[in-house]
This record gives sequence, C-alpha cells and structure tokens, in this order.
Amino acid sequence: MTTKTAPNARTQLASWKVAALAIGSSLLLAGCAGNPPSEQMAVTKSAVNEAVSSGGTEFAAVETKSAQDKLKQAELELVEKNYEEAKRLAEQAEWDARVATRKTQAAKADKALKDAQQGIEELRQEGMRGAQQIRTQGQQQ
Repeated sequence: MTTKTAPNARTQLASWKVAALAIGSSLLLAGCAGNPPSEQMAVTKSAVNEAVSSGGTEFAAVETKSAQDKLKQAELELVEKNYEEAKRLAEQAEWDARVATRKTQAAKADKALKDAQQGIEELRQEGMRGAQQIRTQGQQQ
C-alpha cells in the first residue's frame, strides 16, 4: 500500500510545482506588460539631464541628441501605453546619455591637459627669456 501512495504523492507534488511555476510566470509577464516603466523613465531623464548639463551638447552632440530623441520617443510610447517599447527606448536613451557624459568628461580632461601643457610651455619660454636677460645684463657689465 505504501508503494502506491508514494508515486501519487510525488506526482501531486510535481503537478503543484508545475502549476505554481505557470501561475508565477503568468503573473510576472502580466506585471511587466501592464506597468509603465516609471523607474526607468526617471533614471533616463536624470541621465539625459546630466549629459546636457555637463556640456554634452558641445562635446558629445550626436550622443546627446540621440539620447534626447529616444527619451521623447519613449515618452510618446508611454502615452500610447506601449510599455515594452517605452522601456526599451528609455534604456537606449539612458545608455546614449551615459556615453555622452563620459565623452564630455574625456573631452574636458583632454582640453584641461592641453591647457596645462600650453601653460607649462609658456612658463618655460618665459624662464628662457629671463635667463637670456640675465646673461645680456652680465655681459654689459
């Protein structure tokens, strides 16, 4: 008698697991499809704002414009309740904005380096002029 109940108990347990998995998957998919990607939109807006405020329109114009355009498209998809597409566009816009921010930072660092090198060269030349003046004054005496 125990041999007959054990397979039935395992079969019932397996059936429950499959049913729970199916229900959980359905709820997960329904949750993703039915909810607006509010958090992603907020993160994306913040990233785009950072790209613009850091100077992205000057140093990474293409990437910044792409991020802004994709954000606008995502907002339109959100209004149309196409949440999957809105989320996809928002994610792309976020990454474009992050690329723009990093490119801007690199361009600013490169400009600062060039400015520092130019300042060093000017100081070096000024120092050489000062040394020449001292030599010519010494020769005149």
